[in-house]
Amino acid sequence: MASSEEKERSDRRERAVMRLSPPDNAAVALRPLRAGETVMLDGVELPVKRNIPVGQKIAARAIEKGETVVKYNCPIGIAIVPIKPGEYLHAGNVEARYGSTLDP
Repeated sequence: MASSEEKERSDRRERAVMRLSPPDNAAVALRPLRAGETVMLDGVELPVKRNIPVGQKIAARAIEKGETVVKYNCPIGIAIVPIKPGEYLHAGNVEARYGSTLDP
């Protein structure tokens, strides 16, 4: 049986990030993420390489150079380099290109 401390650590990992819409390849940090920790998203482990503030975006999966970055089912930018799962999404690896939230 898992100790309450182990359960709390597991719960904390589960609640660390959230995908806002199923097709999103970006997830949002629900709490500050620390470099070196691993968080879970939909049963997949995402290694965190640097500190990421609450509310900031991380890659929910691998994103290829030139691929559209999607948050809340809306395009928010284009990857300018390959991005690994769990990497911080920022101006250094994503060129902002916000798309319409309305269907054509």
